Amino acid sequence: MEFDAFFRAAFPKAVGLAWRISGDRSSAEDAAVEALAKAHVRWRRIGAEPWAEAWVMRVTVNEAIRALPRPRPLVPPPVPADPTDAVVLRNTLSAALHSLPRRQCEVIVLRYLLGLSEPEVAEVLGVSLGTVKTHLRRDLARLRTTVAPSLKEEHLAHLV
Repeated sequence: MEFDAFFRAAFPKAVGLAWRISGDRSSAEDAAVEALAKAHVRWRRIGAEPWAEAWVMRVTVNEAIRALPRPRPLVPPPVPADPTDAVVLRNTLSAALHSLPRRQCEVIVLRYLLGLSEPEVAEVLGVSLGTVKTHLRRDLARLRTTVAPSLKEEHLAHLV
């Protein structure tokens, strides 16, 4: 099948799929076009495959999700009424951070204190995104056992 015919058949399906994710016709068309452009680049390899359309639909889903609005940054919690509470929280969190191994402490500091995104933390440290996510999950669990089970990510803003 030629790519032109494939495009004409797959484009409406891809737009419909992306529209269900984004709720916006323009964003859906952008995601579908981007997915089909990626297919065009790889057409010699995937054009004859029976799964080519499924591949385009999966790429369309990824593109539509990537175009969704990003979550808002974490808002620091309100400052406690009693200033000694803030000092105690800061000292407790600081001691708990120092108990973590160096790399884990770096991940927490870059992510929550400096406000870098997970991909940015991975780039700065030269590790994979999966490694950063694993460290964050494990480190927060460890801090919760050290500090308090109710420890939330926004509490880490008090260290600044």
